[in-house]
Amino acid sequence: MCGRYTLFHSREALERAFGTSFPEGPASYNIAPSQKVMAVASSAEQTKAGWLQWGLIPSWADDKKIGHKMINARAESVDTKPAFRRLLERRRCLVIADGFYEWDREGGTKQPYRITVDDEEPFAFAGLWDRWEGKNETITSCTIITTEANDMMQQIHHRMPVILNEEARKVWLDPDETDKKVLKSLLQPFDASRMAMYPVSTEVNSPKHNYAALVERIE
Repeated sequence: MCGRYTLFHSREALERAFGTSFPEGPASYNIAPSQKVMAVASSAEQTKAGWLQWGLIPSWADDKKIGHKMINARAESVDTKPAFRRLLERRRCLVIADGFYEWDREGGTKQPYRITVDDEEPFAFAGLWDRWEGKNETITSCTIITTEANDMMQQIHHRMPVILNEEARKVWLDPDETDKKVLKSLLQPFDASRMAMYPVSTEVNSPKHNYAALVERIE
């Protein structure tokens, strides 16, 4: 799964990496579910970056609290689950990050690791979004898609978020692409040779902690 990540690169760095305008936003070293996250989505008119709430609330949901249970969507069933299948065709997004956390729970311990891509460059998770309207509010929310772990991630966990390379991002954001087989083919484990991981402080375990030292390697 993916339940915590980071984004502290500057707006200028994100614009260089993704070729579109980004709003200003605070650096975050411990992004958690239910918070606002930076995402990119496309329509026939434009590609746009903005803020979504992490934890998908389907448009048809009776209660917005369902979002707490839908921070991730499994790649294997994203085209069949009622909450996701229509979004796969029409409401795809990139969730922007520059690292994520996973925990090694073997041996009775819970050691967090930070995982990065391409020497800590910004990257994109494959995501889906939806818009929910309540009596007095409208919430636009998202989920991050996960897949089986690559060789590196298998050392600590059996799942990992889907990270899209540059070519896959173009297809994922293409509003004219609605073939579910094509889209599902993009939801593969990322190249382990382009990734790195290292242990970090257990302070990460609490979403109340959010400061730069959280991403530092511990011995």
